[in-house]
Amino acid sequence: MPPQQGEGQGCADSEVDVPSSRLFTWEEIRLRNGQEDPSRERWLAIDRKVYDITRFHKRHPGGSRVICGYAGQDATDPFIAFHIDKTLVKKHMKQLMIGELAPDQPSFEPSKNKLLVEDFRELRSTVEKMGLLKPNPLYFLVILLHILLLDAAGWFVLWYFGTSVTTFIIATTLLLISQSQSGWLQHDLGHLSVFSHPKYNHLVHEFVMCHLKGLSANWWSLHHSQHHAKPNCFQKDPDLEMHPRVFSLGKPLSEELGRQKKKYMPYNHQHKYFFITMPLIVVPWFKMFSIYFVFQRKLWRELAWSVTYFIRIFITFVPLLGVNVVLGQLFLLIILESILFTWISQLNHIPMHIDYDGNMDWFSTQLLATCNVNQSFFNDWVTGHLNFQIEHHLFPTMPRHNFWKVAPLVKSFCAKHGIEYKSKPLFSGFADII
Repeated sequence: MPPQQGEGQGCADSEVDVPSSRLFTWEEIRLRNGQEDPSRERWLAIDRKVYDITRFHKRHPGGSRVICGYAGQDATDPFIAFHIDKTLVKKHMKQLMIGELAPDQPSFEPSKNKLLVEDFRELRSTVEKMGLLKPNPLYFLVILLHILLLDAAGWFVLWYFGTSVTTFIIATTLLLISQSQSGWLQHDLGHLSVFSHPKYNHLVHEFVMCHLKGLSANWWSLHHSQHHAKPNCFQKDPDLEMHPRVFSLGKPLSEELGRQKKKYMPYNHQHKYFFITMPLIVVPWFKMFSIYFVFQRKLWRELAWSVTYFIRIFITFVPLLGVNVVLGQLFLLIILESILFTWISQLNHIPMHIDYDGNMDWFSTQLLATCNVNQSFFNDWVTGHLNFQIEHHLFPTMPRHNFWKVAPLVKSFCAKHGIEYKSKPLFSGFADII
């Protein structure tokens, strides 16, 4: 599961081998999912080994919910997808192992397409051999420098040309682009795709997320890991839980609410008020829960970094604009970024399949929940290369500069297995949200 707080953290350092003489069936594993009764045992399988995560899941570095999402299931492919140093993590996992699958049990869950799973693991191996999972830190340094340049330009316009409505609009636009691009860069860092060592990703992630954006890096990592583990799955993808009383995403939930006659949910009219409500609340919601998370977890270093964000803004802009105007500008930036972020991030997911967890294989889970936006220099830049959402979800630790290289391989894979590979123009994606 995603080790977003650092590979190996939260596990005991014991290297004692755990006996694996106990043999289990898939049916026994499936019953230990913790869904009917949270106090029951939670098991999962990785590479035919069976692990008891009943006590460990609360200490899981990637968050409890993300690993519990695979309780009762085969977690081999998500484990491979999210962990950079698998050898280190497996060493810590020894104490959790309680046995393995019986010899008469298949390596894959009976409900899954064996050929598809095997072919995808072969594709994953090919990707690794091609070096497509190796980052180029120089590329990301250029991304960071262009963000800092945009941020400085926003201040320079007001300082050099004076404060007027025109310069205020130009400065705010530059700052908005800087904030948006910072969001995509922190996303790269949160996925451990900028540096080869997780530690450096975490350190720079705090700088970008906390100092450049005033948000919690740890909160984002835990939240976003759950989304990637089970995208577009009710009760497992937190992106579907932000607005249960305002929006109903996906046909199954809408029909379910309709049968329950939930009068407070005007889901049949949501396309009329989406434009006014949804884009305006996302980033403010992030800010609110980020602050709550920092104090709840006592992340004082993140708090200090976040405070420097506001100190920097006030020192540079208050002498030019005054306190009231700066506060208004900050509020305006939050709202504008929320609109921009919502439309760009959701066009890859909201129009796609949304349902309860069907325990499908990794490849099918990601392809049903994601789609791409056609490649162009502008689309790549404005979306932080998340127009390659399919490739990003299949290989979450892959650095963004390699998405275009792996895309032809994924297309061929889809064609071989008769799976639709969806890619559309940017504005068609916006229309599909509606």
